[in-house]
Amino acid sequence: MKPMKFGVGQAVKRVEDPRLITGRGNYTSDYWPQGTLHAAFLRSPHAHARFSFSDLETARGMPGVKAVYTLQDFAALGPLPCLAPLANSDKTQTPLKPCPVMADGEAFHVGDIVAMAVAESEREARDAVEAIGVDWEPFDAVVDVEAAIADGAPLVFDGAPRNIAYDTHFGDPDKTKAVFAKAAHVVSLKVVNNRVVANFMETRGAIGEYDPRTKRYCLNVGSQGVHGFRDSIANEVLKIPPESLRVVTYDVGGGFGTKSILHREYPLVLEAAKRLERPVRWVGDRFEHFVGDTQGRDNVTTAEMALDENGKFLALRVDILGNLGAYLSQFGPFIPYLGASMATGAYDIPVLHARVRGIYTHTTPVDAYRGAGRPEAAYVLERLVDLCARKLSMPREEIRALNFVKPSQMPYHTQTDRTYDVGDFEGAMRASLEKADYAGFEKRAEDAKARGKLRGIGFASYIECTAWNDNEEGSVELSRDGNFTVLIGTQSNGQGHETAYAQVVSQYLDVPLERIKVVQGDTDRVKTGFGTGGSRSIPIGAVMVGKASEKLVASLKELAADKLEAAPADLEVADGRIRIAGTDRSISYEEIAKLPNATPDKLRAADAYAPADATYPNGTHTCEVEIDPETGIVRIERYTVVDDFGFTLNPLLLAGQVHGGIAQGIGQALHERTVFSEDGQLLTASFMDYCMPRADDLPNFDFETRNIPSKTNPLGLKGAGEAGSIGSSPAVMNAVSDALWRRYGEHQIDMPATPFAIFRAIREAANT
Repeated sequence: MKPMKFGVGQAVKRVEDPRLITGRGNYTSDYWPQGTLHAAFLRSPHAHARFSFSDLETARGMPGVKAVYTLQDFAALGPLPCLAPLANSDKTQTPLKPCPVMADGEAFHVGDIVAMAVAESEREARDAVEAIGVDWEPFDAVVDVEAAIADGAPLVFDGAPRNIAYDTHFGDPDKTKAVFAKAAHVVSLKVVNNRVVANFMETRGAIGEYDPRTKRYCLNVGSQGVHGFRDSIANEVLKIPPESLRVVTYDVGGGFGTKSILHREYPLVLEAAKRLERPVRWVGDRFEHFVGDTQGRDNVTTAEMALDENGKFLALRVDILGNLGAYLSQFGPFIPYLGASMATGAYDIPVLHARVRGIYTHTTPVDAYRGAGRPEAAYVLERLVDLCARKLSMPREEIRALNFVKPSQMPYHTQTDRTYDVGDFEGAMRASLEKADYAGFEKRAEDAKARGKLRGIGFASYIECTAWNDNEEGSVELSRDGNFTVLIGTQSNGQGHETAYAQVVSQYLDVPLERIKVVQGDTDRVKTGFGTGGSRSIPIGAVMVGKASEKLVASLKELAADKLEAAPADLEVADGRIRIAGTDRSISYEEIAKLPNATPDKLRAADAYAPADATYPNGTHTCEVEIDPETGIVRIERYTVVDDFGFTLNPLLLAGQVHGGIAQGIGQALHERTVFSEDGQLLTASFMDYCMPRADDLPNFDFETRNIPSKTNPLGLKGAGEAGSIGSSPAVMNAVSDALWRRYGEHQIDMPATPFAIFRAIREAANT
């Protein structure tokens, strides 16, 4: 592809940043339609309780209050749909627990919505919520997945015996058992993948409007895609034609998966707006975010590897318990299953059995969080591979090199029905270790020991699947002023889509990025779209924009040909104009747009792209840590990444995505953990109790790419938005484990490796 000044491959700065960092962003909370009312929600203080209302009238009579609603008032509304239910291994379907728009006389987690107040001001709405009289009858609750499936555990849903929402598997259990029985070595590991809260900068919010003249609703919401919300709310909840609902999303301050999920507040503000004939606004506070938004991870996994006498992997056996929370969220059941589909990672493992069970508990629902199952899979596997190396006294890099899928084996079909098209996993690992000065680590470890510190180095080789789902349609059009507009159904949450898509247009039209406007997030303007998730936007969206741009160039050449009195084949794009190749005769885009025969259909080109298969980014993260044994504090001294993303559209955007993902992985590994008490109270419901990584917790990242273009993507692209979160947690924890193992030998430690957890591990290891 020919290099263009602002085109693909160029490290141009983000065009949206000046607007966003100078306070000119347009977020949900910036929207104040005339006559706006404010909503507030009464949320359950109990993890499991029956309830009845003893007094609603006091709240309804308070100053400024326009309405107080319970589920009885909204009985005609349908429940929130689960879009990814899973069948059991025997093909049966366990009944799905309904998720009504408010709790129906029984609350199932702290934060469960039980009532709604609408008033002239936010303070008046909150005061009304406080005045609602409720009689509570608490019951026993269960918050831990292992406890939830034990005999006699409190049931979250009568239709799910032992709280099991589904029980399914990959692979051949009998064949796996036979291989294990004959293996020279069997290594097993049990790990907890801790639950985390998706703490984006902008809390969720929604403004609902209803026009009685047109009988149309409008929802302004921070989302990762408007079309999915429109269809689910219209078809399943409000039970109206989708065309009767407009959903708009403008700027979004972070999503990480949670803002792709339909939450209850969205249809509720719409229905309230219709009834009260005024816009209804709700913007959640941080406490509501902690107790009301879907959360991430929360798996308990037992994994076993069968090996021959030389360290070759023969079979893998995995048992995953995935905590789904109190309700089946939009994609929640699919997330542990998606992770299991990547159970073998970058390794040639010929036999597999992976059992996956989704479990109800009395906790906030769990759904997609950056990486959605793939970080969980990589974490289990890379911790296990390190343990295999220790048990067999093999270098960690050599056991990996022995077992990696080789480039000569591509395309490689896994035991979980994935097909890797390209990849050089050993090459990425060797490059990462070389950049990290792995050979010089022993000297640094001795220096640390002399200072009374523990030094460890760890690495993790990952592969993930991205951009596998659904097509993306859109268009590129030339305006009369000579500028261009892209319409596309993905949704930026801070990734830089306005820049990335503009670069693709610039590649074909050779115009500065400021002359290209990207429109997303409006179901009235953009007719279709599958939103942003699974690192799909650039690998799918950029291809679509490229195809549409190419078609538009052909159309503009046809228009210019008449004016320039030349054949379209003799024309080229150069310097933001169409010119006759080899001459100085040209015509500007603005002039083309004003030609008599420049009809709108000739100034607009639409196209679509549907991926034939997923793309498979991969790489190796290497992390070096130093631990103070007196305090348990872990400090990351070095962090090196070598990734394969196929093709780099913009190096600056790519580095930002990788850095952000690593920060989230480090956060989970060392700081973040959602903690519930035995009776289901959320003990980490604010930043006073829930620890987030800060700038001084993070090192400078040494990042480079070693790209091998994807064979399943026309541009060679592989998704990059989630990769940083996949390789980081196991790399950090392998480094922590290495430091402890070097001094104390056998030990067990799970995420997060907080100072207290480290100190306790040291005490326990020293005692044994």
